[in-house]
Amino acid sequence: MDIVEVRALGQRIQHEIGKAVVGQHETIDFMLIALFSAGHVLLEGPPGTAKTLLSQCFARSVALDFGRIQFTPDLMPGDILGSNLFNFQTSSFTLTRGPVFCELLLADEINRTPPKTQAALLEAMQERAVTIDGDTLALSPRFTVVATQNPIEQQGVYPLPEAQLDRFLFKLTIDYPSAAEERRIVAAHGTRSGMPKPEQFGIEPVADANHIAEAVDAVGRVGLVDSVIDYVVALIRATRETADLETGASPRAATMLAGAARARAALDGRDYVVPDDVKLLAPAVLRHRVALSPAAEIDGRLVEQVIASLIERVEAPR
Repeated sequence: MDIVEVRALGQRIQHEIGKAVVGQHETIDFMLIALFSAGHVLLEGPPGTAKTLLSQCFARSVALDFGRIQFTPDLMPGDILGSNLFNFQTSSFTLTRGPVFCELLLADEINRTPPKTQAALLEAMQERAVTIDGDTLALSPRFTVVATQNPIEQQGVYPLPEAQLDRFLFKLTIDYPSAAEERRIVAAHGTRSGMPKPEQFGIEPVADANHIAEAVDAVGRVGLVDSVIDYVVALIRATRETADLETGASPRAATMLAGAARARAALDGRDYVVPDDVKLLAPAVLRHRVALSPAAEIDGRLVEQVIASLIERVEAPR
């Protein structure tokens, strides 16, 4: 698969998802970038903004085995990973695999369960493997987590630990739709009862495992020149050097940002990365990895404002 075909594949996936999901084109673009750069996505937004439907439609359009976990306060790590259960008929233990054994996992309302259970996904997200009773079991190489969370201001939520947040390539914020989009949503969904299914809207797979693997290979051939690498490193290091941030981004953020920029270039039909790719993706890569300093909080500054200021201040290559 060449770069032109990668771009065409992305457009076909966008079209399929658009049959059921109104708007959210940028969110779908970022999810495609994550898929082609082996990253995970955190979606934050109020209930009822189609986060679950979007994930289901995305999985169906690329023929990924879809799994879902509804995170609740009483959820245990074994409910995610699975466990070895004793079989009295055979007098042996049998592995019962949990819902994590899929290709696209929707971790719904991930911040409504305690950190101990959230941590069950750490190895799966980083290594694409899980360890159960000392045995390490491989997950699909395409294993992708799309997690949703409610805004931290809502009741009954647990903040995600920094180590968990750092595993996500992007944090995407989903807001309420515009009046015109909301009318289209009501017209399309208001006459249906129950939770809508992707197949009810005629969404069909337009890619399979081979297509995704070929697209990932094509992304790996996208050029990343030294000047752009230096720009990525300078931007990440700036988050650790500014007085406005108490916690900056890690080297993992730099490598993830560079990889995502290559995927974004491919989906734009280019075999090379430009600084604008980095600028476009940086807010989604950084907003969940940095923390404001007390002085910045007192001044009423927002994380997005500080990141935008850093992007403007760090000189980009010409």
